[in-house]
Amino acid sequence: MTDIKSMNQEELSSFLKELGQPAFRAKQVFQWLHRGVRSFDEMTNLSKALREQLAQSCLLAPPTVERKQVSALDGTIKYLWRLHDGNCIETVLMRYKHGNTVCISSQVGCRMGCAFCASTIAGKVRDLIPAEMLDQVLFTQIDSGAPISNIVLMGIGEPLDNFDTVMRFLELVNHPDGMNIGMRHISLSTCGLVDRIDELAKRQLQLTLSVSLHAPDDETRSKIMPVNKSVGVERLFASCRRYFEQTGRRISYEYAMIDGVNDTDWQADLLASHLKGTPGHVNLIPLNEVKESPLRPSRRVAAFQKRLESQGVTVTVRRKLGGDIDASCGQLRRKQMLEEQA
Repeated sequence: MTDIKSMNQEELSSFLKELGQPAFRAKQVFQWLHRGVRSFDEMTNLSKALREQLAQSCLLAPPTVERKQVSALDGTIKYLWRLHDGNCIETVLMRYKHGNTVCISSQVGCRMGCAFCASTIAGKVRDLIPAEMLDQVLFTQIDSGAPISNIVLMGIGEPLDNFDTVMRFLELVNHPDGMNIGMRHISLSTCGLVDRIDELAKRQLQLTLSVSLHAPDDETRSKIMPVNKSVGVERLFASCRRYFEQTGRRISYEYAMIDGVNDTDWQADLLASHLKGTPGHVNLIPLNEVKESPLRPSRRVAAFQKRLESQGVTVTVRRKLGGDIDASCGQLRRKQMLEEQA
């Protein structure tokens, strides 16, 4: 079966040409796919014969809602989607004054092994395809009734570990005949795959790159983020500097505050020294506790913030949304897996 939804318009045009269809059909089919149709029968301006031909030869497998949690505190919605092969992924809808943001997954599971993240506990199962990433945005918007204006690639998985799929997803979601969400409204988070950061910089995309840093020194970062053992903090910051030089886009550094691990004054000072001379923004994140992890939230968030700001670093503390639901990455999928194993 052909994965028609992961195609761009040029590929779609070539595919339909092989079926004996005129070029203008590609735009029609593309627009239907990006409206979130669940079957080819919904494409009412196509002939019945073409719809039947597409149904027989093409894959159209929208996800189904396995679980849905809605926060009574702020309206945040957490979706656990069941994919066509039985695997589950998570998507979160967050409501802000400036618009609605959707946080999507890029893989089923994750192989990066970060100690503070529930997504990686059972390892990586597989990469998502572009259509599965796009469907998270489309069907979250359809189910919630909330128009999506911003996208964050910060759900389950490491986006740059599924590089080609993510690049195609960005092309699709940015397309004017599709959802037409601008690159400046998209954030991509990475744990620091430096070669991929360099490759991303060459694309000159105007998205926001968020680096999951979480520690400014190799000893600490390697303990909580195994990827650092092959990368190293100095090499990571060097790639970030190159990224800024090539794109002109300021990087956001994500920093989960962990009690007694990465929240000391000397670590704040070291972080400030790494950022000196290159525009950057530090986003301090109050740690979300994971049942299987011994790590606990820091009690020094305000002091750490003040220490950084005294050295000229731009700092924000992430506002916690969905505090009464399993909004943190990987938690709902992990709960579902444990129940299925019981």
